[in-house]
Amino acid sequence: MIRPPINSIETFRRVLAAYRLPRVIVTALELSLFTAMGSGSWSIQKLARTLDVSERGVDILCRNLAMCGLLSKRGKAYRNTPFSATVLNAKHPKYRGAYVELLQSHWADWSRLTRVVRTGSPLERDEPDSPAYRRQFTWAMHHRSSDVAARVAAQLDLGQAETLLDLGGGPGTYAMAFLARSPRLKATLCDRATALDVAKEIAATHRARKRLSYLPLNFMDEALPGQYDVVWYSNVLHIYSAEENQALFRRLYSALSPGGRLIIQDAFLHDREGLYPEEASLFAVSMLLFTPAGNTYSFSETAEWLRAAGFVRIRPLRMKKGTEDWDGGLLEAIRPAGRKARTGPRRS
Repeated sequence: MIRPPINSIETFRRVLAAYRLPRVIVTALELSLFTAMGSGSWSIQKLARTLDVSERGVDILCRNLAMCGLLSKRGKAYRNTPFSATVLNAKHPKYRGAYVELLQSHWADWSRLTRVVRTGSPLERDEPDSPAYRRQFTWAMHHRSSDVAARVAAQLDLGQAETLLDLGGGPGTYAMAFLARSPRLKATLCDRATALDVAKEIAATHRARKRLSYLPLNFMDEALPGQYDVVWYSNVLHIYSAEENQALFRRLYSALSPGGRLIIQDAFLHDREGLYPEEASLFAVSMLLFTPAGNTYSFSETAEWLRAAGFVRIRPLRMKKGTEDWDGGLLEAIRPAGRKARTGPRRS
């Protein structure tokens, strides 16, 4: 989506004031409002007593939650919608708490953006390398991807591929989706050991779990063993600098069988000036906040890096509108058969 340009005080106010509804929703999450409401119908008086808040406050809060479709209102009573009663309700099996909590935490993180722009360094946080944080983050990525992975896998024809490397695949959500669609396929999930522990828990509920293996590896610093028909590199490109990704592409060339496919999914920029889609530009701010050198990149510059590594037939893969993770977010590159990689010595 391309917004109308900000060229008047009215449009400036409208864009700047967009924080209001997200703040209402964050407050509802902080109060565990959706969990407290469950499947019942609630008066304002009863809800205020249950949450230990003011009647006036929760009345105005619920009115706005109903206005945006997170609650329904009949007369003076409010209740959860099917979405908020499940996805936002911590007592429901379909609760996606890890991802909801991650989004909720971003409110405070983004309020520190000015400091990060001044220093050029990401937020100072102790937890990213802790096992507890990594476990929570991996679950959040599963909650984020569990719907879209099945939709993407349904549209990607892997042909006669027998082996797939899911590089940096975290919870293995995409690997399991590909296995479910391709009975002859075997997949290897490569990520940190803590992420793979979560992946094993998730895979335990899948019929194809015996065709999934695990490779604990820091793939930016360690050699990638073996060769694969397909390498799936999803939502990882943006974590690293341009130089790091280019070095990885040269090593991925060798990790592919001749004729093998590298499929990249990411928040690509598509216009000549590198401004749109809007979500891809805004996602670069997240990388500024949380990574030392991450960014979002244009489709064209990524294709240049791939060509320099020896890949050919670089093209976008089109998904049905509304089914993809990112707008125009899939790119395919082929390792040509019978050609050696243009690489220097591998890092190990």
